[in-house]
Amino acid sequence: GFIHVPYNDIPALEKVMDENPEIAAVMLEPVLGEGGIVVPDAGYLKQVREITQQHKALMVLDEIQTGMCRTGQWFAFQHEQILPDVMTLAKSLGNGIPIGACLANDMAATPMTAGSHGSTFGGNPLAASVALSVIDVLTSENLVARARQLGEKMLLEFKARLQPVDEVKRIHGAGLMFGIELDRSCSQIVMMGLERNILVNVTADKVVRLLPPLIITDEDADNIVTIVCELVKDFLQGKE
Repeated sequence: GFIHVPYNDIPALEKVMDENPEIAAVMLEPVLGEGGIVVPDAGYLKQVREITQQHKALMVLDEIQTGMCRTGQWFAFQHEQILPDVMTLAKSLGNGIPIGACLANDMAATPMTAGSHGSTFGGNPLAASVALSVIDVLTSENLVARARQLGEKMLLEFKARLQPVDEVKRIHGAGLMFGIELDRSCSQIVMMGLERNILVNVTADKVVRLLPPLIITDEDADNIVTIVCELVKDFLQGKE
């Protein structure tokens, strides 16, 4: 089974690990996606890595939302210069073609002998070829740097325009991954966005989540910030 520990809370993790020496692994996202785009404190992932090593447990990172250049590094764990034992990837790895991957170091992969695990469509040539092409484009167009530069610019603009709004409680971002937390449920903002030709979604009930394509232009980025800020303000004022 699993023991759930509050995110970004090192003392809570230490307590659970000390009280449960049988724990085999710690699993987490480097940035909470469905949990509301929560960017942990600097040093958090490094401390988690140290704790898992002290307790001889694996560190398993879910990079399905954060990986493949989304946060301004190829993988979000690189911001803290650590290495997990196991990492999962999907979604952007195939750029719309269904694919998932699980990467593990030698120690973690030892039990996975040939023939011990399989899946019906695992490793199919079409998906694998698409994934290789995605990696080529990310590399040749240097989209990791692009995500970092545009993300920093857009986050500053979001904060400048929305932090003065009392009903906006938090604005977080990591590369081209943004979360705008409001003081109320906001699921209806999704349809309001569609009517303005912008695709956003809501997670954790009160957080407007935005993950724009890594290939957006400077003009696209400016338009996104303008439309989303107007959208949030109109929603808070009860406008449709």
